[in-house]
Amino acid sequence: MRQSNLFLNTLREAPSEAEAASHNLLLRAGFIRQLAAGVYSYLPLGWRVLRKVEQIVREELERAGAQEILMPVLQPTELWKESGRYSVYGPELIRLKDRHDREFALGPTHEEVITTLVKNEISSYRKLPVTLYQIQTKFRDERRPRFGLLRGREFLMKDAYSFDKDQEGLDQSYKTMYEAYFNIFRRCGLDFRVVEADGGVISGEGDTHEFMALADIGEDTIAACSSCKYAANLEKAQSGELSIMSTTEQIGVVQKVHTPEVRTVEQVADYFKTGAQRIFKTLIYTANDKPLAVVVRGDHEVNEIKLKNYLGVEMLVLADAERTVAATGVPTGFVGPVGLKIPVLVDIAVLQQGVGITGANIADHHFKNVVPGRDFPALQQGDFRNVIEGDSCPHCTGGELQFFKGIEVGHVFKLGTKYSEALGARFLDANGREQAMIMGCYGIGVSRILAAIVEQNHDERGMIWPKSLAPYAVHLVPVSTKDEVQTMIANDLYDKLRSHGVDVLLDDRDERAGVKFNDSDLIGIPVRIVIGKDAVNGQVEYVERRSSGKQTLPIDEAIARIIDLAH
Repeated sequence: MRQSNLFLNTLREAPSEAEAASHNLLLRAGFIRQLAAGVYSYLPLGWRVLRKVEQIVREELERAGAQEILMPVLQPTELWKESGRYSVYGPELIRLKDRHDREFALGPTHEEVITTLVKNEISSYRKLPVTLYQIQTKFRDERRPRFGLLRGREFLMKDAYSFDKDQEGLDQSYKTMYEAYFNIFRRCGLDFRVVEADGGVISGEGDTHEFMALADIGEDTIAACSSCKYAANLEKAQSGELSIMSTTEQIGVVQKVHTPEVRTVEQVADYFKTGAQRIFKTLIYTANDKPLAVVVRGDHEVNEIKLKNYLGVEMLVLADAERTVAATGVPTGFVGPVGLKIPVLVDIAVLQQGVGITGANIADHHFKNVVPGRDFPALQQGDFRNVIEGDSCPHCTGGELQFFKGIEVGHVFKLGTKYSEALGARFLDANGREQAMIMGCYGIGVSRILAAIVEQNHDERGMIWPKSLAPYAVHLVPVSTKDEVQTMIANDLYDKLRSHGVDVLLDDRDERAGVKFNDSDLIGIPVRIVIGKDAVNGQVEYVERRSSGKQTLPIDEAIARIIDLAH
């Protein structure tokens, strides 16, 4: 492609709305343009990268035995009501009605559609297993679209679905897709970790793993062991046993202490001259509109995903001051588990600590020497907290949890019979008995990969594309288009490289050399060939974008090196 003909305008200034490096650079380099909040057009350079990601995805999925299809974006909401997700999915599901007043949704995902399709096509175990996938635009009405392609309302996604006749078959399908994902993200040049995760409204209780591209801008927190391979999303992460603050005081009976205006964990710890570990804070929630109390250590935070999964509820809301008083009769800051008339859930770390300080359920008072199980019920106990850095690893001895930020680029789920039972996707087994199909689901954020790659591969001058995804393999930059020798050599290089199947961008614009070099750095093509004053002697400058290394090479050697690199 000759750059004078390329539909490309680069921007000198960073757009004011661009918070993330990837958002900034993709806009400045002319890869994308915003139409509305969270909605983007892909310009030629951005589209070329997307197509290369798609190609890698297709090659690896078809190697794994998956078959590509294409399903409708427009989905009847009756299917969502039948699966039970219509109300659960919430306002992110974009709903609309046709002229006959029939309601549809713009597909954020396709579990309902694929299950309906397969149930109408497969009735015998002889046609199982099967894995189907598509690459398609999805729609989610995000509350706050941000970070460009990282959190959009319209995005390109690969979603695959496996159907098996038994659990063993699902385990194998899951393993196959898991390995395919490893190959996809490695070929894309991503630095990523695989973590245990929560399935949310998609998978229910099935196994699930996320593929996380490491990046400081990532919205997900990863807890990873310093010694072994354990890693999990913060929503799912667990810890081993905690080290407990030692005490020399003898544990006696509960004592009520007057604590005027001492409400927060920090204030209570300071008042009693102790650590936050010794404070047992009690938070009031409503689960499906019924109040309950959760007790965690003062230095810990409640993990609402774990809590919802334990309770098996769809709606969980932290009570505000007014609802706290309505549920307990106690102002916030002084609620404690002793004597509460609502269900009390106790985090395991509280039990490990053994003794602590709690609210006394009277304004301006706290209890000390409170022992769970002795002074308040601890029958409902579990892991209800977020891990913190430094917690011990649950899988090995001696390892500690460390935190990283990550961008979710892929997610694999074991769905089981969640959708096949609800939507009637059944088959006859070898004995003629009717069984529900066993399903798996596998997603990749295709457009999100662009942003993740840029977050991991850029410098102060612009983007640095890995060879596998670069819009072009080489950027030819003649210093002066008015110089006949430079122009002739640039055109000759362009033709020779293209004849060998190399993707080439030739900057044939009548611009100053500085403008060309700045644009080249911004766009981030892996190799730049500068045709300058030495061209008359048959030499060009070979520049690697990643290392900024420069070499003066004979033209034939430069051609050979590029052809070898491109293939």
